[in-house]
Amino acid sequence: MDDLSPSDLKTILHSKRANMYYLEHCRVMQKDGRVLYLAEAKRENLYFNIPIANTTVLLLGTGTSITQAAMRMLSQAGVLVGFCGGGGTPLHMATDVEWFTPQSEYRPTEYLQGWLSFWFDDQKRLGAAKAFQLARLSYLKQVWQASRELKLEGFDVAELASALDTFVERTEKASKPADLLLTEAQLTKALYKHAANRTQKNGFKRQHEADDLANRFLNHGNYLAYGLAASCLWVLGIPHGFAVMHGKTRRGALVFDAADLIKDAIVLPWAFVCAKENVTEQEFRQQVLQAFIEHKAMDFMFNTIKAIALQDDSEDEITEQQR
Repeated sequence: MDDLSPSDLKTILHSKRANMYYLEHCRVMQKDGRVLYLAEAKRENLYFNIPIANTTVLLLGTGTSITQAAMRMLSQAGVLVGFCGGGGTPLHMATDVEWFTPQSEYRPTEYLQGWLSFWFDDQKRLGAAKAFQLARLSYLKQVWQASRELKLEGFDVAELASALDTFVERTEKASKPADLLLTEAQLTKALYKHAANRTQKNGFKRQHEADDLANRFLNHGNYLAYGLAASCLWVLGIPHGFAVMHGKTRRGALVFDAADLIKDAIVLPWAFVCAKENVTEQEFRQQVLQAFIEHKAMDFMFNTIKAIALQDDSEDEITEQQR
């Protein structure tokens, strides 16, 4: 059999890739045409392969380094690389350390052009923000109704019907982004209360600096969602600064808008469930990543953002694409 070159292999779409990797205390390098990471053991050095063709995001945590050759191969494979703190949090992309975003002259332009066609119009941008919020709610209903595990834990969309109806009504009537942010905060508060009641976390308060498991898992899971969102926007060629809700001048704010599409549906309930079961951070991370795959979070994110970019921003059209 003749040897295969990389150009002979079919590229896996980012929306279909399976993996997000977090590495710590290792060295990432290129060796024999592959990207490996080296972990030092007591008596020997251990090399492990990273399947870059099937990877969306590579997070490098405490005690990591990466070679230029490995970075070049990751760039060619379209893998988004970022540095983060121990355990996957905090994700430094939100502060001073930028993500390495590999560039390609073949990235699509239609989605950026579509995005800019409405972004400078206040009312059209508000319409896009509303589409994000309605799609977010649609996905939450879809995931919670389809997840047998969440049903067994007591997560029931029907019990939140009043809060969800109010959310839709206020979203549709919103006249400025600040109204949407207030409505979003009220919905999130209701979801936290529902999740806390179902997992015996009465009195729970969302505090980013708190050290209890639920808050830590929420932080961790949200950063994983930010990784998917950043990867999705990069692949579509839409700069992270063109946000529709989180502020026009906040660097990277569109990442937060996109991540919100999946956070409530997946990260929020599993953060509470895993905190109740007192699992490790690694086990929580695996659970969330598995849920992303099971419920096609990446596909949903791509379809929603593509639809909005091309001005197919009604709830019915976005929901139809999901199906």
